[in-house]
Amino acid sequence: MTGGLEERIEFWFGQGAAAVGATEAMVAFEELRVALERGDVRAAEPDAFWPAGWRVNAWVKRGILLGFRIGQMKEVGCSAGFSFVDKSTYPARQFTTEDGIRVVPGGSSVRAGVHLARGVVVMPPAYVNVGAHVEEGTMVDSHALVGSCAQIGKRVHLSAAAQIGGVLEPVGAAPVVIEDDVLVGGNTGVYEGTVVRRRAVLAAGVVLTRGTPVYDVVRGEVYRSSADAPLEIPEGAVVVPGSRAIGTGKGLEWGLSLATPVIIKYRDEKTELSLVLENLLR
Repeated sequence: MTGGLEERIEFWFGQGAAAVGATEAMVAFEELRVALERGDVRAAEPDAFWPAGWRVNAWVKRGILLGFRIGQMKEVGCSAGFSFVDKSTYPARQFTTEDGIRVVPGGSSVRAGVHLARGVVVMPPAYVNVGAHVEEGTMVDSHALVGSCAQIGKRVHLSAAAQIGGVLEPVGAAPVVIEDDVLVGGNTGVYEGTVVRRRAVLAAGVVLTRGTPVYDVVRGEVYRSSADAPLEIPEGAVVVPGSRAIGTGKGLEWGLSLATPVIIKYRDEKTELSLVLENLLR
């Protein structure tokens, strides 16, 4: 069939099992995969008219799912002797020096359909899943995960063991967004469409989900997600792990507390000085 990429992806996704083995379906999917890797299309992109300022491109996510549907199980490996079995439509990406990307030896994998901009550093072992979009100058540190369709901005540091959640289904669901110049501390988890605004700092061990209330002791506010909008961390916020006491029942009787993130300050000159080391690692 003729038509634009979006139209062809929507058509073949709608064909269900009939798309398996169809040459035109594979051609449309491979065109989408290349466009994702180039950054020409994205699973989500900035749009001031959408909740949290990010528009979900559901047709792109349907195209990624189409790739899983039409792919065949295949044994894949490399010269180092590693052996894997995965869908033929999603091999590991290959890079050259012309790409301007550092993928350091030691067990990292970047799946096909991922956009890594120039200046990105991937330290071993790390994993970047299909549909993720990672902007220039970002470091993906050891044991870090960038989940499917996650959107990572410029000059972000995903510290060791940071977990950025992914989402493919439901296709309309917003992915996690980490905007420019954010520091994500070690063993931090950001999930379920949370948006972290530019220049924020997430200290080690912070966990953010749709059900997580975040207490801002500077501004005297509590941030929560809603049915129509994700949890948002304000620009420049410094978030640390905290706790809040249970005020009723056995929780009160036993003196228990629940973990909760707390904004204790906003980035200032001292915070900037603590981040100078970032530039020396790139």
